[in-house]
Amino acid sequence: MIEFPKRWPVENPDILQLYSMATPNGQKVSIMLEEAGIPYEAHLVHIGQNHQFDEDYLKINPNNKIPTIIDPNGPGGERFALMESGAILMYLADKSGQFLPKDETRRWETLQWLFFQMGHVGPMFGQFGHFYKFAADKTTDSYGVERYTKETQRLLGVLDKRLEGREWIMGDELTIADMAIAPWVKCIDFYDGHETLGTDQFKNVMAYTQRFYDRPLVQKGSKVCAP
Repeated sequence: MIEFPKRWPVENPDILQLYSMATPNGQKVSIMLEEAGIPYEAHLVHIGQNHQFDEDYLKINPNNKIPTIIDPNGPGGERFALMESGAILMYLADKSGQFLPKDETRRWETLQWLFFQMGHVGPMFGQFGHFYKFAADKTTDSYGVERYTKETQRLLGVLDKRLEGREWIMGDELTIADMAIAPWVKCIDFYDGHETLGTDQFKNVMAYTQRFYDRPLVQKGSKVCAP
């Protein structure tokens, strides 16, 4: 049976356990849990203090990243551990029956935007933040900043076009695609990158992100596992 990591004592082993930190990837899952109304217990895995390398944590997430969940009522009624935020969002959507359309065509369309975030928005925005903010004094040229600024702007343009005339990525229906995408756009605040990226030109994206974070349960979920 999957064991709970000893570093983080569990108070209620009968509900879902979340191991996370309030980064964009972490916020995805805590926001989903709040919006879906799934009972859970949260544990801060402070990646700045290398908690993710804890021996017990590596047993449930061998990639030493956040977030991770342990569901005591997993498939077949067995305790189940799951890593990777996109996979967790899909799992929770299936488990709760929420935020992933039942219609097959719309379901796959939602998943394509989820994977668009996983494969493009997250990695590229993250690299922009790394070179622009965290490695600004560690590189000898501007190549990294220029490359990832341009790619982040391109992706914002893709999103801006998609959101033209739409409240959410899938129109009037909030989905796990939004829970994946919006936290990464919001992270531009943390990077202090709005001026460099020229986010004023992406009016649909900025209005969308504000709309998302105006939701009370999103606000609550975004603060879970804040260091």
